[in-house]
Amino acid sequence: MKLALASDHAGYDLKKAVVDYLKSVGVDFIDFGCGPGENVDYVDYGAEAIRRVVCKECDRAILFCGTGLGMAVVANKFPGIIATPCWDEFTATVSRTHNNSNCLTLGGRVLTPEQAIAIVKIWLEKEFEGGRHERRVKKIAQLEEGNFKKV
Repeated sequence: MKLALASDHAGYDLKKAVVDYLKSVGVDFIDFGCGPGENVDYVDYGAEAIRRVVCKECDRAILFCGTGLGMAVVANKFPGIIATPCWDEFTATVSRTHNNSNCLTLGGRVLTPEQAIAIVKIWLEKEFEGGRHERRVKKIAQLEEGNFKKV
């Protein structure tokens, strides 16, 4: 698996901690920025990383900002992306097992590095359960295609 990573200035330190963890466990990734000391717009960096998932250069993305919410909004504008902000191990589990999330968003102002690493570990390990959840994920994809009728 190859991950696309990106952060704004508020998520940079948390991203750095997660990068160190990913290196320690041998997970392949590309970091699309930002760098230390930069003051940037999360939209630009999140969109760059998500483009790499959409074009299949990367399998999934982890994005970092102050809360994880802004990056989730950006990522969810792209077709085929299911971005989920997670704040604990339970939300990380459900984001993968029920929602088949391919983008995790984390907040540098709401999570400690230890919490973020625990979330990332679960998010990388858990598999989509399918079943009744498959039907729901397909309905979300239909909404992306402009089908707003009850499905």
